[in-house]
Amino acid sequence: MKKLWNKYSYAITLIILSCSLSFIISIQHHANDQIEYLKVTIAEGDSLWEISDQFSSQHSLSNKEFVAWIKKHNEIDEDKIFPGEEIIIPVNKEASSTKELASALEE
Repeated sequence: MKKLWNKYSYAITLIILSCSLSFIISIQHHANDQIEYLKVTIAEGDSLWEISDQFSSQHSLSNKEFVAWIKKHNEIDEDKIFPGEEIIIPVNKEASSTKELASALEE
């Protein structure tokens, strides 16, 4: 056993470190998935850009990034949204301010 360790100690150490790093990254990735995002109902005349401006103090994305995130996570192909439609926006539900917004849903 000692002979095996002397010959492959670097490889064994590298494998153990790689597995540990993978485990840590996996835990951190799952922690990010636990964020609950705010759900809003679209009102007449709303647009994705206006919603981005409305919540600009609660996210760190540019308007273009915000709109792209909404389209990707809500499976929206076009730039059109319709009144009554519910969408999830990249604003942390818990960190959002307590002021009521006209299109914000209360759950």
